[in-house]
Amino acid sequence: MRIKELTAALEAWAPRSLQEEYDNVGLQVGDPEAEVSSALVCLDCTEEVVEEAARLGCGLIISHHPVIFRGLKRLSGGSYVERTVLSAIRHGIALYAIHTNLDNVSTGVNAEIAARLGLGGLQVLAPKVGQLRKLVVYVPVDHADAVRDAVFRAGAGHIGNYDECSFTVGGMGTFRPGAGTTPFIGEQGQRELVSEFRLEFIYPLSLEAAVLAAMRSAHPYEEVAYDLVPLANEHPGVGAGLVGELAEPVDEAAFLSRVKEAFDLRVVRHTRLLGRPVRRVAVCGGSGAFLIGRAKAAGADMYLTGDVKYHEFFDADGRLVVADIGHYGSEQFTMHLIQRRLRELFPTFAVRLTETVTDPIHHS
Repeated sequence: MRIKELTAALEAWAPRSLQEEYDNVGLQVGDPEAEVSSALVCLDCTEEVVEEAARLGCGLIISHHPVIFRGLKRLSGGSYVERTVLSAIRHGIALYAIHTNLDNVSTGVNAEIAARLGLGGLQVLAPKVGQLRKLVVYVPVDHADAVRDAVFRAGAGHIGNYDECSFTVGGMGTFRPGAGTTPFIGEQGQRELVSEFRLEFIYPLSLEAAVLAAMRSAHPYEEVAYDLVPLANEHPGVGAGLVGELAEPVDEAAFLSRVKEAFDLRVVRHTRLLGRPVRRVAVCGGSGAFLIGRAKAAGADMYLTGDVKYHEFFDADGRLVVADIGHYGSEQFTMHLIQRRLRELFPTFAVRLTETVTDPIHHS
């Protein structure tokens, strides 16, 4: 398969537009037109992972964390990042990262954590703003249904659990075709007055190209009159963290034991137990202390994340239990998530999981 076919599938799932400003996702090394026969999936791309991929004959490494995170000014082998990139180039192995864009989709990193804990009724903990737009388009009355159907098929018109949502208002449009035009209605040089509908649709920014292409393909006019309106609304299906509920309440200590077993952990750092049953649980893979306030506001009994600093534990303020299961611990099964997704989409393509443990933190 060509690399760009695989990356297009991943970006349809987790669009690059959803990455945080500081991040660097996408193809970092390699030619998107190159063909590969297998891919190796990992959490972190290191020199050892590249050597493993070379031994297995994998032409592509898909990592969660990008190996090139900040700008590289040289490739002299002076750091592990430079050595990893040089090794990949020497072996002809492409490097691709799917990081905060996968964190920010509701079926991504946090959904995997929630599934392993048995959480249901999931909602995004901190929905993102600036990810929704409104399309306003003016259509002759007789062609409104065709345009609606095309735009819906392209993915517009979803609001929560409802789809095919739109708004229609009637009015009169005027235009005068100029020289060189071939108008659908009217004649050159003559002003036309046409009965039209104003159609409005909401859509995610990541689908904008597809939505506009669908609108144009179904619209009868040579020149389509339309507006694109940025929205400040939160996108309920996109953002950081998830919150959900267990089927039955569980004792705090028992739930922490379940967490250790589910994530193969020797220890979990946490705030003091509150002596209350755990039913509602918030999660965020990686470094998620910035969501402690959101977890409290969502009524969570416990919040699981990684990289919590000393003073950040105080933010629990006796209102919930904050449990730090480590950065690697919380995201270790992201590899399995990516592998499953690609196997579903490309069942005959070989997708392997790395056997290299890249957790840089050891406990003695």
